[in-house]
Amino acid sequence: MIKPILTAAFAGLLLVSGCQSRGRANDGPQMVQSVGASNPYLWRASLDTLESLPIQSTDPIGGIISYDWKSFPDAPNERVKATVFILDSRLRADGVKVTVYRQVNTEGQWVDAEADPETAIQLENKILERARLLRTSQIS
Repeated sequence: MIKPILTAAFAGLLLVSGCQSRGRANDGPQMVQSVGASNPYLWRASLDTLESLPIQSTDPIGGIISYDWKSFPDAPNERVKATVFILDSRLRADGVKVTVYRQVNTEGQWVDAEADPETAIQLENKILERARLLRTSQIS
């Protein structure tokens, strides 16, 4: 009994998904595609803004991008990493949260250090700026 229901549900899903692509003009490829449940503009803007950090893991459904540690040439005894949380499927000012982590090298050991809270706020603002630009360029 369950197998015919699942088969019917799957067939219905295929039919509905096929209907979504019909009747639309082919305007070429979309610049920003929907990514899971998170806002696609915030997702793309996060990747663009923090492109210098290596990605450790991503969860487009949960809206989380975790970046790995990176040291920069001007501060070789310090390293940073970040995590971006996309909190809303809409493009809103409170739809993104960035957490920045910092470590310093003390006698060959990486030790946690306090990151300037203003850094996370600046990154959030840059991501929001970039997301708005992406949205505007796609609407035009």
